[in-house]
Amino acid sequence: MKGHGAKFNRKMEAAIAALLTQKNQEEAARAAGISVATLLRWQKLPEFKKAYMEARRAAHGQSIARLQQATSAAVTTLLKVMVDPATPASVKVRAADSVLDHSAKAIELEDIETRVAELEAAAELSKSSGK
Repeated sequence: MKGHGAKFNRKMEAAIAALLTQKNQEEAARAAGISVATLLRWQKLPEFKKAYMEARRAAHGQSIARLQQATSAAVTTLLKVMVDPATPASVKVRAADSVLDHSAKAIELEDIETRVAELEAAAELSKSSGK
């Protein structure tokens, strides 16, 4: 039975990978080598749901990391458009507005991160002095 369980888990992992890469459940089931009914049944299992959500978060995290790597090029593009004399005024204004908006949001996020860190430190201090 132990061997069967290991095979079952490998199939589940294949199904999760297929769900992340295929267009729909039918194609995911086919790619994983299981029936659609099996895939639908597995999707109701708490351990499968948890593993699938973790895989989705990991995939999403990788996508966000790729976007973050492109931010330097995006800023360069915005700044070039903003200062290019051949750029129409309306496009320059949108680029400038975008730069200002993102800059303001970055400051807000830094402020929030600072406040959260202070609150966490105060909570930790309160917790440790309460012992």
